[in-house]
Amino acid sequence: MRHKVAVLLLLILTSAASGSAGLRPWTEVRSPHFVVFTDGSAGDGRRVAREFEQMRGVFAAGFPSMRLETGAPLIIFAAHDEESMKALNPSQWKGKHVPKLAGYFSHHWEKTFAVVRLDQDVPGAYQVVYHEYVHSLMHANFRWLPNWLDEGLADYYGGSVFQDKKTYVGAPSLRMGRVRNRLMIPLEKLVVQNPYTAYRGDEERIDTFYGESEALVHYLLFGDGMDKGKKFNEFFVKMERGQDQLKAFKESFGDFAALQKQFELYLRAFAFATFVVNDPPQIDQKDFTVRTTSLAETEAALAIFRIWAHDFSEAKNMVEAALRDDPNLAEAHAANAFFLFASAKDSDAAVEFAKAFALNDKDYLALYYQNMLSPKARSDKENDQVIFRDNLSRVLRLNRQFAPAYIELTKLYLKWGELDNAAAAARSAEQFEPTRAGYHLLLAQILQKKGKTADAAKLASYVAERWSGPDHDEAEDLLNSLPAADRPANLSTSEGRPVPDPGKGLQRAEGTIRAVDCKEDDGPQALTLDRDGDALVYVVAGGFPIGFSDTLWFGADHFSLCHHVIGLKALVFSKPENDKVPATKIAKLEIREDLPTGPAPKTAASPTAPKQNR
Repeated sequence: MRHKVAVLLLLILTSAASGSAGLRPWTEVRSPHFVVFTDGSAGDGRRVAREFEQMRGVFAAGFPSMRLETGAPLIIFAAHDEESMKALNPSQWKGKHVPKLAGYFSHHWEKTFAVVRLDQDVPGAYQVVYHEYVHSLMHANFRWLPNWLDEGLADYYGGSVFQDKKTYVGAPSLRMGRVRNRLMIPLEKLVVQNPYTAYRGDEERIDTFYGESEALVHYLLFGDGMDKGKKFNEFFVKMERGQDQLKAFKESFGDFAALQKQFELYLRAFAFATFVVNDPPQIDQKDFTVRTTSLAETEAALAIFRIWAHDFSEAKNMVEAALRDDPNLAEAHAANAFFLFASAKDSDAAVEFAKAFALNDKDYLALYYQNMLSPKARSDKENDQVIFRDNLSRVLRLNRQFAPAYIELTKLYLKWGELDNAAAAARSAEQFEPTRAGYHLLLAQILQKKGKTADAAKLASYVAERWSGPDHDEAEDLLNSLPAADRPANLSTSEGRPVPDPGKGLQRAEGTIRAVDCKEDDGPQALTLDRDGDALVYVVAGGFPIGFSDTLWFGADHFSLCHHVIGLKALVFSKPENDKVPATKIAKLEIREDLPTGPAPKTAASPTAPKQNR
């Protein structure tokens, strides 16, 4: 389940008023692992692609077993100057607080984007881009990291300095240097804090948290007595195996008081060590392929970028332009399909997804959405379900790391009562997207169905202890449904666990979403919840956190409270206006998905249930 506390960062690529007027075809540069679109020179595009290859090479050399490809391919846009970046992203420069950006990164479930400004290609300018790229790699490989370690590693690697044939890793960032002149956060607090809750509104203290986290990673890798990073690796292994962080930290590095003194001495040094990583032999930018895209291809690429930014009004003109300039362009039909899907025009979207896949049979997203929008996705007929399963398997042959397809296979096996196959598919999803708490909880629910309640409790406890908000609440609810004897001792009582506290002064109601009243320009206005036949109507006003299950088939990239949520289970938390008026205004909303019940469980495919193709 993901928090939707704030509006997603808008990556808007041209103004609706101008459409694609004056737009010229961009250049595409392809390196072994990246695609760069640029309105700069081919040489500029090659340089950006080379630096991303170098950053990837650092992890390939240092972590041979690390997964470096994800289910969300990275697309890089390289704007040649400030005006070009503003044209790509006009709303970023509107309002009172105009940002000064050299680049930014936007990670989504299905696609990931990076934007860099070419005339700012100087050491440190793209740190935020590489910082977030490192996050994407770490999150593709590890279930959970404490904030200090997650941010510290991202800064440590994100500040790498690139030269033509080598990369310097561990060069201290400016904010790591600023820590020397500030009151430090004690290490015992640093390693357990969330800076955005601990220091809400205090930008300097948050900056200190980041700088000190980077410095701590640096010290644990290079400091005296750290065995050249061996202790750090031991700590990391313990963390990934689920050991309590504080216990693992003390076992690996010793007493906090002694460590604090050595750490502060380390920070006073005049120079810091770095790793030097030589480029792999295949990184030669002269070998990168370069071509000028057609105008329609450029328009379609920019339209897709806008759609994933949820800026549909800005995307509309570019979609129409791409279809007009090349009616047979697969990418244009894919962009139009996602635009229609976001407008809840599902039948029209399904037609466009089918056209996109017919024009490009490598487009796994078009096939997935075409399949999910077909009647077969909801059919109880065995033959329809077999076709549905085979199409999901085809999606995974095109992109074996696309986790949502494994989730849909899991649900199908649950319908058939094939718990072993369901567990195997759920574990695949969990493997490819280990930071999605909802995937761990899905597997825990399957283990519960299999009678392995102690294993289910262990997995649910892992989530409850490490995640907050809706993920924590869902894990707590799952724990409440398990036998008290199977719960970890520190999480259970002899009388069972209470329902999670909804928050001070909040009332909790659980039911099914019956209706959402939405206005085109103003979004959702009211939500009707069906609770055991009673209709509870809630006002949707102001900002409030929304969480939803990671198993929701269209995921975070296309979530809207106005579309595709009818019939889903929901927990509404509301606050009465006074003691006499019933609670009507939503304070928090959690949307969940009930698992299919299916026939009596089977642990292997039976003659009446289709077998999985291998």
